[in-house]
Order: sequence, then structure tokens, then C-alpha cells
Amino acid sequence: MSVMRFTAATSREAMRQVRAALGDEALILANRHTEQGVEILAMAESPAEALTAGEPPSPPAARAVSASQPAPTPVAPAAATAPSSSDAFQAMSAQLLKEMQDMRTLLARQRTADDGVTGRLAAWLGEAGFGQALADDLLAGVPEELAHADDAGLEAWLSRQLVTRLPVQDDDALLAEGGILALVGPTGVGKTTTTAKLAARYVMRHGPDQVALVSTDSFRIGAHEQLRIYADLLGIPMTGLDDQGSLDEALARFADKRLVIIDTVGMSQRDQRVLEQVARLQGNARAVRLVLLLNAASQPETLEEVINNFRQAARAAGGRLDDCVISKYDEAGRTGILLDALMRHGLRLLFVAHGQRVPEDLATPEAHALVSQALATRSAMPAHHVPSAPAARGLLGQGRRLAAVLGGLRERISDFAALEQAWSLTALPESLHLARLDSLLEGVAPASHAGVVWTSRSRVRGQGWSMPDLRLDDQGGWSALPLPQHRQPAGQCERLAWATADHGGSWHLLPALPEADAATWLAERQLAWVAQARPTQRVSHAGERLALSQLAALAEPLAAPQRRLRGREVRVRLSRLPVVATLGGQTLALRAWFAVLEERDSGRGLGRRIWLAPEALGDDALPLLLGQLDAETLPRLTRRAHARLGDSHPESAPALRLLLAGGLAAVAGQLERSQTEWARDLRADLLGLLGGRRRRSAEALLDALLYLGMAREAIRELAVVGREGLGA
Repeated sequence: MSVMRFTAATSREAMRQVRAALGDEALILANRHTEQGVEILAMAESPAEALTAGEPPSPPAARAVSASQPAPTPVAPAAATAPSSSDAFQAMSAQLLKEMQDMRTLLARQRTADDGVTGRLAAWLGEAGFGQALADDLLAGVPEELAHADDAGLEAWLSRQLVTRLPVQDDDALLAEGGILALVGPTGVGKTTTTAKLAARYVMRHGPDQVALVSTDSFRIGAHEQLRIYADLLGIPMTGLDDQGSLDEALARFADKRLVIIDTVGMSQRDQRVLEQVARLQGNARAVRLVLLLNAASQPETLEEVINNFRQAARAAGGRLDDCVISKYDEAGRTGILLDALMRHGLRLLFVAHGQRVPEDLATPEAHALVSQALATRSAMPAHHVPSAPAARGLLGQGRRLAAVLGGLRERISDFAALEQAWSLTALPESLHLARLDSLLEGVAPASHAGVVWTSRSRVRGQGWSMPDLRLDDQGGWSALPLPQHRQPAGQCERLAWATADHGGSWHLLPALPEADAATWLAERQLAWVAQARPTQRVSHAGERLALSQLAALAEPLAAPQRRLRGREVRVRLSRLPVVATLGGQTLALRAWFAVLEERDSGRGLGRRIWLAPEALGDDALPLLLGQLDAETLPRLTRRAHARLGDSHPESAPALRLLLAGGLAAVAGQLERSQTEWARDLRADLLGLLGGRRRRSAEALLDALLYLGMAREAIRELAVVGREGLGA
């Protein structure tokens, strides 16, 4: 593989020589300015296309280079004699080739490191008691950034992933809400003691007047008496029923109570009477909320059997069993076994009992603390395998993964829940789309937004629509629910006023300088704005009226922040200069911002940008103009999403389809560019949905979001996962 040197008077001519000699796929290794003009080092991307040292270029285009132009010359081998003036450049070419080989070796090691990371994480999960099915779900999307992380970094990521999959109620909302609770579960799990703990907790917070106890345990000797002792100590009423007693009559006796807790008879999960017991609880005039008691020290197979059988009994009786309380937590060795069962089944954990004392040994669960303890009690034991039908396991596992990703998106991306609601409209007849969409958009709270990224009023190239505008939250993040242009008033000043009043926009990122009346309106209200500017835009500086391109050399250089643009790490070389512009006879003191974009690793130029902002805004304009730079990727992503949605939902109304496309593009773009920890985790989870290892890119994330939306629809229609967070 030979490196060739091309020299010419201009960059364009040098690049023409490169294409003529090596083709359009040539790899540019380096370039520099010389006394003769421009010098470029390049090589063919394929070894078969490379020209060996000393061979003249064979393609006709290469031979057609004018004799007056310097011709491409191969870089001489190290042993050959070369002009002394090019020794340094030849040495650099050799160094570049060496670095390319080193990069290949590094990439090979990277793949090995990735495999090693996954293996270590899988081993930790198994040692903590988590099963293979959950491990497969978790490790389907390990972030590429973890390849060189230390143990602390790996464990922190693993902990976050487990926490997002553990549904907990971390306060006393259950007791405050009231109603009728029935504690069910196998024998010896601690239902009576837990009933007393819950009642005591309620009495401590709300007093004894609004709570009552019911016992249906007529099989165990002394069961009624044990619960009655607790009731007498708490000063609350209690009634005991035999197997023929009417639960309806007992509940009617306590109709004035805010909370009624039912202590049921313990039954083996294999007892056929479990169905009768649950049916008795569900067949009442008043709704009864079932809560499953689970022994933390149970074996994995026992936990699986208890959860499956009691939930099946609840469904057969026309009810639901989605909540649980953990008992005997202090007796468990590896708590990962228990947490694994809760995560896989989507059971919400309400309380954790960790001793016999009433009410001290009952705590509200903290997901992070529970996960940390599980990972801290690892031991070299094999991971357990839960037997189940492969198809059902795959579907339920996918449902859990979807729920975890959706939960993260709702928490982190502004208005993502509203975008979900908009997606749900595609299931309705098209005739209802516009009315429902208008209602949805009108319900978005203005306080949640801090600014607007205004897009061009012209149509996107090759499309029959214009880009929706984009809301910003108070952290500069993009909202998942864009602003369609067709719903906005005519006139720039009117649109600015509308956005500020209805959507809380105090920052305005404009595609061009504001019109005269809009500039006055913004200045009177002291609202922040930045605008993209053309290089030919004429402004005044030091008494001279010049084009902005002529003033770039005079600007004060600043630090060069790094951004991610179109899938590449980019260095933004910034500079600034005070200027004056005249709009409609009004003189504005502005600050011009100049940016030179370079690829971070190669230094290759990627273009230039210019913005104008009020001088009074000062350096506060910097995050706004960088945000506008980030938004340049959105039309391309929106176009891609619009086409994909046309394939999957061809009958959706055009306005709904465009809003979904713009929202999905904004989410994908924000996740791709963000350097935050939460974005890294969500990227990995999303890309894991697509299977295999996907490199980080906005396009791949967009495809994953589209898959997420369609899979969510399918699973909700099947209704196989219960309350797992899939609803909008």
C-alpha cells in the first residue's frame, strides 16, 4: 500500500489530481501549504488500487494532467534518495502508515476488550444471583465507552441498569391512598406480621380512626387471636372470618374506614384452592387490591412458581396482581435471586420487611440500595436458569427491555410522553388524527420550555413540507414534541409573540437575522436571540461597512469546544468581533461569532459558520449558537423518519406523520450528541433493541426509536405484559 504526494497551486487542483490518480474513494492522509501551493498525501483505499512507488499513474485522467502542473509523485521508500526539502514530509508519511497499523491493532484489541467487559459483567450478575435471561437483556446493549472502564465504572453502569428495571414505590403512597388491601401468599411467609406492620405504620401517620383489619385465616390455630392482639394494641377494629363467612358483610361493616387490610390464609402455590381464595377476594362489591408476600430467602424455582401461580389465579378471577411486599429480607443470602424475579415479572415492590419487630422492621424500598446490596453479596455460584416457554420468555423479556427504555426516555427527554401519545393516535382512523393532535398540542405546559429553535420557512429539499420548529427546555435540551409550522400565526413578530406567550420561549435561535419589527420586539422584551448569518452579510466595524467574511480575520480567537456533528467528533474553532448592523433604519449593536469546523482527529476542515447576536448578550450566546449548530442534523433525520413512518403508517394524517418524524429526529439527535451518563446508557439500551453491536450514530438511534414505537404498539395490543410501563 503506497502513499502518494500531490502538489498543485490550489487545493481544488490538488484534489483533482488525487481523484484522477486514485479515484473518488482515495484516503487523504495529510495536507499542507508550501511555497509552491498545496501538498497532499493520499493513498488508495484498497491495496489493489494503490500505485507502487516509482510507477507512473496509469489511469487516463492522471496522464491528462497538464505539463505546467506539478504531477503526483510517489513517496520514496526510506532507503531511496530524496530531496532534503521533503525529508520531513516523507518521515511524516511513514509515521502515518505506522499509526494506521497501530490503529488496526487497537481496534482488534477494542473488540477483545468489549467481549471481556461483557464476560465480566455476566459473571458478576451470575455471582449476585441474577439469572441468565435477565443478564441477556441487560448485556444486549453495553455502551462502547465501557471498553476501557475500571471495575468501579463497570459496576456503576450495571447498578444503573438494574435500578431502571426494578419497579419500586419509594414512599407511603399506598397507605395514604387507602382502599382494601389483601395480602396473599404461601404458608409461613409472614402475612399476619406484615399486616400488623402495615396497620401500625398507618396509625403512626394518620391515627387509628380510619383503619381496620380482617382475617380470613381460619385454618391456622390462633391466627385470628394473633391478629386481634395486634389490633387491640393499636386501638383499631378487627374481625375474623371462617371459610364460610361473608367477606362482603365484613367489608360493609368497615365501609367508613379509609384503609382495610385483609390477612388471608396461607396456601401452597400448588394448592388448587388458591384459585378459590383469590376468587373470594375478587368477588366483592368493593374493589380489593391484591398484594403478594414473597419470602426473600426462597429458592429461585420456588419464587418463580409462587409468582406464576398466584398471578394466574388473579387473572382467572378477573383481577390483577401487580404489587408485592418482601418478607424475611434479613434471612436472604444472595438477594439478587429475589430482585431478578421482581424485574422479570414486573412486580412493583411496595415494602421490605426485615425482622419481627412491629412496626420498626418494615421499610419503603430504595432501588439503588437494594441493587447495591445485591451486587455486594456476590459469591462464586452459577447463575440460575428459570424454565419457561422460549417464545414467552423472549416476548416478556422484550417487554421488560422496552419498558426500561421507555421509562428512561420519559424521565430524561422533555415531552417524550406527549410524543408517545401522538404515536398512539396512529391506531385511530385518520379522520380523528387532526382533532386529537390539536388537543394534544394545546395541552403541553408552557412552563416546561425555555426557547425555540426556529427553522427555515421554506420547504425541505426534495420534500413537500417544511421542518417543524423545535422547543428547548431550560437545560438547552430538545423537546420531543416539535412545533408544526402550519399551526403558527403569519409574520415573524407574531410567531415570536405566540411562542413566548404559549410555549414559554425566552431564547430564540433564528435561521436568519430578524426582521426589523421582530428585532425591535425582541429588544424591548430583552429576550435572548442568535441568528445564522451569510458570509456576504454586510455590517459595520471600526467605521467600515464590510462583508462578514472580510472581518473573520480580525475576530478575537476563543477556546475550541468539541461537538459531535453528523456522527463525527468535531472541534469548533471560535472567534468573536463586535459589529453594527442596520435593520429597517434601526442600528443594532451586535457580536459576530465565527466558527471553523475541523474533524478532531485528522484536523480536516468541515466548513465554516457565522452567527450574529446582540452585543448585550455577551458570551451567553455561546451555548445558543452551539445548539443551533447541533440542530443542523435535524432536517436529514426528519426526512429519514418521515420516509420510514410512511412505510409503517401509510394511512396516518400528513400533519401527524410530520410531527412524529420531527419528534423522533429530535430525540435521536439529542441522544447521539449528548455526552452525559444517562444519554450513554440510553444509547446502549436503544441500540441493544436492534440486536448485534451497532455503532453510535443518529441514524441507528432513529431506527431503534422507530422499532421501539412499533414494538410498543404490538405488545400493548397483545396485552401480555401487564403493568410494565408500556402505556403512554
